[in-house]
Amino acid sequence: MTEHARTADDATTATDTATTTGHPPSSHDHSDGHGHGHSHGSGHGHSHSHALSPDADRRWLRAALTLITAFMAVEVVIGFLARSLALISDAAHMLTDAASIVLALVAMRLAARPARGGYTYGLKRAEILSAQANGITLLVLSLWLGYEAIARLVAPPEVTGGLVLVTALVGVVVNIAAAWCISRANRSSLNVEGAYQHILTDLFGFIATAVAGAVVLTTGFSRADAIASLVVVVLMLRAGIGLVRESGRIFMEAAPSGVDPDALGDHLVEADQVVEVHDLHIWEITSGEPALSAHILVAPGGDCHAVRRSLHDLLSLKYGITHATLQVDHVGEQPRPGEVLHIAAGPDDAALVPPHCEDAHGPVHRPGPHDH
Repeated sequence: MTEHARTADDATTATDTATTTGHPPSSHDHSDGHGHGHSHGSGHGHSHSHALSPDADRRWLRAALTLITAFMAVEVVIGFLARSLALISDAAHMLTDAASIVLALVAMRLAARPARGGYTYGLKRAEILSAQANGITLLVLSLWLGYEAIARLVAPPEVTGGLVLVTALVGVVVNIAAAWCISRANRSSLNVEGAYQHILTDLFGFIATAVAGAVVLTTGFSRADAIASLVVVVLMLRAGIGLVRESGRIFMEAAPSGVDPDALGDHLVEADQVVEVHDLHIWEITSGEPALSAHILVAPGGDCHAVRRSLHDLLSLKYGITHATLQVDHVGEQPRPGEVLHIAAGPDDAALVPPHCEDAHGPVHRPGPHDH
């Protein structure tokens, strides 16, 4: 976040033609539990509220946790009695389900804390840490279960098919109820989605286990139990990789999925009076909360404030980005030490604009065809 913090600081300390609105600075009360809107110099307050309140989300997660832990305790006992790896693997997966929900609840509590001190975004990314931990546990567990399943394919033990079938069918019902509970929470949060993916793969695993139990019961084919375990492994790998990939994108400050920074930059520079867009950064504070910062150069005589307002509206309406910091300057207002002030005649002379710094921090966008 250092680079973005510097960018935000630059926007704050730049000339009054950059991001200020002409209003005097106001004092802030940094007391516990304070709340305030963030205008980012444009008067556009933003809210990251969801359809459900955090309390409602936590209530649904706790209901799912109760269902899972109660059934998991029963399933472990039955799995050992029936000598079924599929049941034991499902129970192990349910343990990670319970852990994922507990982790999600803790992360939600941390993310709700107000920003203060050195944590200027608060602890919102605790939810992303939780999602990544859920993904990693799915991957680790899938490797262990895959190894055990292959070993049982080579030397299958006796499996009590009837006990496996009944337990798996009950597990399907329990997981459907738990998945429904979590689906009622805010799944746009990667944190909640991580817990949901745990439950969903467990549901599919129970279905595969029920089929395996029916096969063992009717045909005596014991390897069906190990095959069902491999089906669970594939589902866990798929969910785990997705969670690790998406959480990794947020930690690496990548642009939100579905947002092309080059296309967005070209869109910004097409705005009236804009000569150049550079130092364009797009990232996510946490899932569902995109942020953007950029340096905008406006043609001499252009209205910086009008340009800034129009670009904020564009970002909000077209891209859903309401947390934006734009440093807006006229061309030539910030020459480097010892450099003659350069004033271009207008947008058509954008090619004459000198480089704003030696390190452009990304592509420079100008009107007309240009390389990214």
